[in-house]
Amino acid sequence: MTTTTALRLEEITPKNLKTALGVRVRPDQEFAVAPVANSLAEAYVRPDSAWPRLIMDGDRAVGFLMAFLDIDWHEDGGSVIRSGLWRLNIAAEEQGRGYGRFAVESVAEELHRRGTRELYVTWHPGDHGPEDFYLALGFRRTGEIAEGETVGVLNLN
Repeated sequence: MTTTTALRLEEITPKNLKTALGVRVRPDQEFAVAPVANSLAEAYVRPDSAWPRLIMDGDRAVGFLMAFLDIDWHEDGGSVIRSGLWRLNIAAEEQGRGYGRFAVESVAEELHRRGTRELYVTWHPGDHGPEDFYLALGFRRTGEIAEGETVGVLNLN
């Protein structure tokens, strides 16, 4: 596990775009998370609800995350508004060092700062998926399935 003193999030800018696009998960995890390029395209078309960040350890990019902010969960005009972790890509060679935990904690801090009480996430079930990781961080299954993915929630109070 790494120390958190050198860990930080950086906004995606023209200066670090290539670095962000170079973040790749292990091949056996590619089914579970979209490539960074897809995430940045989604952030471009949803600038009011996407919060993409590069995860840095000193001068090294070790991952990418994207939160979603106040989205219309059911796309029905706003019956349910949620915020949470949309994407988490930890570079294949950087996994197992605490960067994923740092990413989730960083999103939780940002959402709490914005007055949000719950952090949502979805994950693909199955081998090599992130379910055990999210459950170990305190997420609980909601019983919902969204686009074939399990929905989890973490209370931020």
